[in-house]
Amino acid sequence: APIDILGLSNGARAGLTGFVAGIARKTVIDNVTINALLPGPFDTDRLRGNFAAVSKSSGKSIEEIRKERAASNPAGRFGTAEEFGAACAFLCSDKAGFITGQNILLDGGAFPGTL
Repeated sequence: APIDILGLSNGARAGLTGFVAGIARKTVIDNVTINALLPGPFDTDRLRGNFAAVSKSSGKSIEEIRKERAASNPAGRFGTAEEFGAACAFLCSDKAGFITGQNILLDGGAFPGTL
Protein backbone atom coordinates (compact mmCIF):
# COMPACT_ATOMS: atom_id res chain seq x y z
CA ALA A 1 0.00 0.00 0.00
CA PRO A 2 1.32 3.49 -0.74
CA ILE A 3 2.93 5.30 2.18
CA ASP A 4 2.27 9.05 2.15
CA ILE A 5 5.84 10.12 2.94
CA LEU A 6 7.36 7.85 0.27
CA GLY A 7 5.90 9.45 -2.86
CA LEU A 8 8.75 8.67 -5.26
CA SER A 9 9.16 5.16 -3.88
CA ASN A 10 5.42 4.50 -4.26
CA GLY A 11 5.58 5.32 -7.95
CA ALA A 12 8.67 3.20 -8.55
CA ARG A 13 7.18 0.21 -6.73
CA ALA A 14 3.93 0.47 -8.68
CA GLY A 15 5.89 0.57 -11.93
CA LEU A 16 7.96 -2.45 -10.92
CA THR A 17 4.80 -4.39 -10.07
CA GLY A 18 3.39 -3.72 -13.53
CA PHE A 19 6.67 -4.62 -15.19
CA VAL A 20 6.91 -7.92 -13.29
CA ALA A 21 3.35 -8.87 -14.23
CA GLY A 22 3.89 -8.13 -17.90
CA ILE A 23 7.30 -9.68 -18.47
CA ALA A 24 6.51 -12.80 -16.42
CA ARG A 25 3.83 -13.79 -18.90
CA LYS A 26 6.39 -13.74 -21.69
CA THR A 27 9.13 -15.73 -19.93
CA VAL A 28 7.09 -18.53 -18.35
CA ILE A 29 6.92 -20.41 -21.67
CA ASP A 30 10.66 -20.94 -21.25
CA ASN A 31 10.25 -22.09 -17.61
CA VAL A 32 11.42 -18.73 -16.30
CA THR A 33 9.10 -17.43 -13.60
CA ILE A 34 9.20 -13.93 -12.17
CA ASN A 35 7.39 -12.97 -9.00
CA ALA A 36 7.65 -10.18 -6.46
CA LEU A 37 7.98 -10.68 -2.73
CA LEU A 38 6.36 -7.80 -0.86
CA PRO A 39 7.63 -7.79 2.71
CA GLY A 40 5.87 -6.11 5.57
CA PRO A 41 7.57 -5.53 8.90
CA PHE A 42 10.59 -7.82 9.18
CA ASP A 43 13.07 -7.88 12.04
CA THR A 44 15.91 -6.08 10.26
CA ASP A 45 18.64 -3.61 11.13
CA ARG A 46 16.59 -0.89 9.43
CA LEU A 47 13.54 -1.63 11.59
CA ARG A 48 15.69 -1.63 14.74
CA GLY A 49 17.25 1.67 13.62
CA ASN A 50 13.79 3.16 13.26
CA PHE A 51 12.94 2.01 16.79
CA ALA A 52 16.07 3.73 18.10
CA ALA A 53 15.16 6.99 16.34
CA VAL A 54 11.58 6.90 17.64
CA SER A 55 12.88 6.06 21.12
CA LYS A 56 15.17 9.07 21.07
CA SER A 57 12.43 11.47 19.97
CA SER A 58 9.62 10.03 22.10
CA GLY A 59 11.38 9.16 25.34
CA LYS A 60 9.98 5.62 25.21
CA SER A 61 12.31 2.67 25.47
CA ILE A 62 13.28 0.78 22.33
CA GLU A 63 11.69 -2.36 23.77
CA GLU A 64 8.42 -0.52 24.46
CA ILE A 65 8.30 0.75 20.88
CA ARG A 66 9.17 -2.70 19.56
CA LYS A 67 6.32 -4.29 21.53
CA GLU A 68 3.83 -1.64 20.39
CA ARG A 69 4.77 -2.03 16.73
CA ALA A 70 4.70 -5.84 16.90
CA ALA A 71 1.29 -5.75 18.58
CA SER A 72 -0.06 -3.53 15.79
CA ASN A 73 0.53 -6.34 13.26
CA PRO A 74 -2.22 -8.99 13.10
CA ALA A 75 0.46 -11.68 13.58
CA GLY A 76 1.60 -9.90 16.75
CA ARG A 77 5.24 -10.06 15.67
CA PHE A 78 7.74 -9.24 12.95
CA GLY A 79 8.79 -11.56 10.17
CA THR A 80 12.17 -13.26 10.28
CA ALA A 81 14.91 -13.48 7.71
CA GLU A 82 14.40 -17.25 7.70
CA GLU A 83 10.74 -16.85 6.75
CA PHE A 84 11.60 -14.49 3.93
CA GLY A 85 14.33 -16.84 2.73
CA ALA A 86 12.00 -19.84 2.82
CA ALA A 87 9.40 -18.04 0.69
CA CYS A 88 12.08 -16.98 -1.77
CA ALA A 89 13.55 -20.49 -1.91
CA PHE A 90 10.11 -21.97 -2.59
CA LEU A 91 9.41 -19.53 -5.42
CA CYS A 92 12.82 -20.33 -6.92
CA SER A 93 12.21 -24.08 -6.72
CA ASP A 94 10.77 -26.42 -9.31
CA LYS A 95 7.72 -26.82 -7.02
CA ALA A 96 6.62 -23.27 -7.90
CA GLY A 97 6.93 -23.51 -11.66
CA PHE A 98 3.26 -22.65 -12.23
CA ILE A 99 3.42 -19.45 -10.15
CA THR A 100 4.42 -16.43 -12.22
CA GLY A 101 3.65 -12.72 -12.39
CA GLN A 102 2.47 -12.66 -8.80
CA ASN A 103 2.99 -10.28 -5.91
CA ILE A 104 3.35 -12.35 -2.77
CA LEU A 105 2.63 -10.52 0.48
CA LEU A 106 4.79 -11.50 3.42
CA ASP A 107 3.35 -9.17 6.02
CA GLY A 108 1.72 -11.14 8.84
CA GLY A 109 -1.71 -9.97 7.66
CA ALA A 110 -0.88 -6.24 7.78
CA PHE A 111 -2.34 -5.40 4.36
CA PRO A 112 -6.07 -4.87 4.99
CA GLY A 113 -7.31 -5.97 1.57
CA THR A 114 -7.43 -8.98 -0.67
CA LEU A 115 -5.22 -9.53 -3.70
